[in-house]
Amino acid sequence: MNCLFIYNPVSGKGKIAKIEGKIVQMLGRAFEQVDVYATKGPGEMTRVVAERAGGYGAIVFAGGDGTFNEVLQGVCESGADPVLGYIPGGTVNDIAHSLHIPRDPEKALSVICGGYSERFDCMRANGRYAMYVVTAGAFTSATYNAAQTQKKRFGRLAYGFEGLRKNMHFDVFPVRVQGDGQAIETHTVLILFINGQYVAGMHCNRRGNLQDGSIEVAVVRQKAHPKFFAKARALFTVARLFLFGYRHGGKNVLRTQGSHFTIETEESVVWNFDGERGTPGKIAVDVLPAKVRMLVPEPNKSKKKRAE
Repeated sequence: MNCLFIYNPVSGKGKIAKIEGKIVQMLGRAFEQVDVYATKGPGEMTRVVAERAGGYGAIVFAGGDGTFNEVLQGVCESGADPVLGYIPGGTVNDIAHSLHIPRDPEKALSVICGGYSERFDCMRANGRYAMYVVTAGAFTSATYNAAQTQKKRFGRLAYGFEGLRKNMHFDVFPVRVQGDGQAIETHTVLILFINGQYVAGMHCNRRGNLQDGSIEVAVVRQKAHPKFFAKARALFTVARLFLFGYRHGGKNVLRTQGSHFTIETEESVVWNFDGERGTPGKIAVDVLPAKVRMLVPEPNKSKKKRAE
């Protein structure tokens, strides 16, 4: 099987670029041919993967959650079905945590070279794809507005600084969520569609399953014109949701789950897909069962399933 190794050289303080040679050497032991591509700018990874996915049996990539999202776009756009190997190299690495992929590059490579694969669900939202979260509201712009220099210097704290700087006002917006025979209509400061277990580095969806064909939805409700104490409660509710989890966010968190949702809201509301800036306004979110084939840690050697 031939392999394309593609990576973002500036993600995660540039550590992947420093060990490129070692990575290629290890991949060479598992694959017949290894081609390397280092991206030079945003969006390039999606374009390259979309163009080349059909020519490789495996695509191995390194970077953060944004890099994962770019690769996901490219693979889904290509219509090909290569097996994906992921070396986490970002600031938070939520997807890697949910898939139990080690953050250490050598250990992640050992998983890839082990050859065990499984299929996982992803989401489609307004023609784009997301692996683990589609969200809008408080703090959600921090992941794509935080400067790369700040992320290199402060790590995940850079997202917190950016969120405090831009989002403490807690804008309130109306939403109407419909899906699988259920409806939620309220004003909110934060709405989450979660496919994985981790969001923003927090284990907030402990029962989340990337293979069950369903996603969990959390809506932090708020008054349309809140006063000080209502705003304070919303901040407390958001903090509790992330610290204690989806099922323990309190009475101001409306919850549902399913496989298809339509969301009506204002055009000023901008969605976040896996930490990347998405589309504004009304969206539809669908689960695509078993869409993504990943090389992951083997849970049980008696159930070995080799990538072909």
